[in-house]
Amino acid sequence: MTAPPHETLTLLLIEDDPGDAFLVEELLGQADNPPKIIWVRSLEESRRRLSREVGCVLVDLSLPDASGLEALEEVLSMAPHAAVIVLTGLNDRHMGVEAVAAGAQDFLIKQDVEARLLVRVVRYSLERKRADLAQRRLVEAELLTKENSRLERGLLPVPLLKTEGLEHQARYLPGRRRALLAGDFWDTVQSSDGAVHVVVGDVCGHGPDEAALGVALRIAWRALVLAGHTGNELLRVLDAVLRLERKSSEIFTTLCVATIDATLGHARMHVVGHPPPLLIRDGESGVVPGTPSGPPLGIFRDVTWSEIAVSLGDDWSLLFYTDGLIEATVGGGPDLLGTEGLLALVREHGGVHLDRLIDRVIELNGDSLSDDLAVVHLSRVKRP
Repeated sequence: MTAPPHETLTLLLIEDDPGDAFLVEELLGQADNPPKIIWVRSLEESRRRLSREVGCVLVDLSLPDASGLEALEEVLSMAPHAAVIVLTGLNDRHMGVEAVAAGAQDFLIKQDVEARLLVRVVRYSLERKRADLAQRRLVEAELLTKENSRLERGLLPVPLLKTEGLEHQARYLPGRRRALLAGDFWDTVQSSDGAVHVVVGDVCGHGPDEAALGVALRIAWRALVLAGHTGNELLRVLDAVLRLERKSSEIFTTLCVATIDATLGHARMHVVGHPPPLLIRDGESGVVPGTPSGPPLGIFRDVTWSEIAVSLGDDWSLLFYTDGLIEATVGGGPDLLGTEGLLALVREHGGVHLDRLIDRVIELNGDSLSDDLAVVHLSRVKRP
């Protein structure tokens, strides 16, 4: 009658009066699909007989070991997943109303009970309980989602940049739906000597494990930079962190790290199995020459990555990015944008206008990007 098809509802009847208990059993026996009834005479006995299979509890509020709302509170505590219906006497109608306000799904006055009414109340109480539980799960899921969002938002980088000589822009688009973090990561830090350090990296794979690993690597990079470490010394520590934190030995990470000196005229880079950054200098755009410096982190041990020295001059900008930007398709076909396609877009727009550039890539892709994306654009501010 009230259980899913081909299933029989198990109902716990807590009633110390044998006559009332017999009447309830007789009335419910007239249902199309009569429930399995477990009859107990007290709350103490109900504790022993209550199990997860009980879907509904009918409880008299005048029991030997508890009465009134105290009895109801005990039942609600013992059977949080079951629908609870209160049985009251004619003179206790107000108690039934208070019971519903306290958490019961419905109440019945014993003197008014007949078969059709009892069956209907049990059915509606079960549906009401299911709706309450579904609503509770929804609220809990929403709270968890908000908590996760706050946590993820707190793990996103805030650039530490003091110089007024640089314009800094960054964009971060996780490929995972409803996520704020992904395996791609970026950060920008200016050290006490005035040098500006940048990292853009990509942990292979997609999911929360890769996102967590990306955060670990970014924070490790920031700590190492602030401690004065750069170059191969820094990369070897990051490689060790990756090997300790990754879930599988097949996980590797590509990244590009750059240090721009305090004069903002020269840069040192290591492109570790990563797409090469773009350099726009004196109106000319191209790929930073000499890339890559070596293989990704996490593949070979005892690697020495070659340093790339770049003369920047007075008028320049650098675009660091992950492969989500260049692995977008073009026109919905199999062809990917690639580095040359990205350069063509930069030249088409007369430089790097970050939002316009990303919007154009998404437009060419014909849909939102499926891969994660991290982009950092640094440009030297022209002095009058």
